[in-house]
Amino acid sequence: MSQELFALLAAAVAIGSWLGVVLVRRYALRRLLDVPNDRSSHSRPTPRGGGLALTVAHVVGVLVAGLLGAVSFELAAALIGGGLAVAVVGFLDDHRHVNPLLRLLCHLAACLWAIWWLGGLPPVDFGGGPVDLGRVGTVLLLLYLAWFLNLFNFMDGIDGIAAAQALSMSVTGAALAYVSGGGATAALPMVLLAAATAGFLVCNWPPARIFMGDVGSGYLGFGLGVFALWTVVAGWLNPWVWLILGGAFVVDATVTLFVRATAGLSVVEAHRSHAYQRLSRHWQGHRPVTLAFMAINVFWLAPWALVAAHSPQVGSLCALLALLPLILIATLLGAGRPGEIGAGS
Repeated sequence: MSQELFALLAAAVAIGSWLGVVLVRRYALRRLLDVPNDRSSHSRPTPRGGGLALTVAHVVGVLVAGLLGAVSFELAAALIGGGLAVAVVGFLDDHRHVNPLLRLLCHLAACLWAIWWLGGLPPVDFGGGPVDLGRVGTVLLLLYLAWFLNLFNFMDGIDGIAAAQALSMSVTGAALAYVSGGGATAALPMVLLAAATAGFLVCNWPPARIFMGDVGSGYLGFGLGVFALWTVVAGWLNPWVWLILGGAFVVDATVTLFVRATAGLSVVEAHRSHAYQRLSRHWQGHRPVTLAFMAINVFWLAPWALVAAHSPQVGSLCALLALLPLILIATLLGAGRPGEIGAGS
């Protein structure tokens, strides 16, 4: 695919996503209005489900790229087949409550579908040379994909944060895969996801005019997980790169759930104890927190991911050094604990 056609397709996906959000918002104002409650991080009724537009825009973009021979059939099948299943369940959940077990089974099935099309986890270098994890690696991969899928749902609690995270990860992942030997073939589908997310972010930037909803958060988490597996299987990147790129979300969600579980609190009930939620209340706004997460992604995590991509033998060390300060920050902010920052919680 020529550079001109590449850019034209990306622009069309971005514009299509934005136009789709405008249309979905009209529908959501009547059918999908998110009314604030005591566990909400917003203060006014806001329509949700805008992630449907970015999902459709990206799927169409990938299909067009596939017809042009720029995206492999295996990637398209893994991404679209599993992604649409996740998005449909999310869209139903946005309208009415879907049984958590049924939702989890759908997520696991989508992840298994992606693994079947793209292949299992290749040998991982922990610092002493590649290690083939065999069936254990497949189980770990399944759990990772399912966890990453739900990560965006857990973290999609304030304006712009999930879309900004997906935009950062897809752009950085595309750039690293491009320079690591994948070229435009590796970059295109991730750039299309960035374009679709950017179109949505126009309407989701604080103060948001529409929320993403489970339909969008699930698709983004699944899509980025699929891209991680695809680039690792192809040999362009390694798992440590993607762990680092998703570090801001991985750390906040993991520390929060760990603290709540050890304190005997429910890990499935809605709450406002994530580090980013506590920080948004402390700073009295969503925009500073979203900008802070973007800064962490660009100025802290992206450089570590670049080192891990260039030197896989130190990838695990890079991940450790990149994530430890974030774990400390999340702990100091009281992730998972009730109360407010600085209130003795």
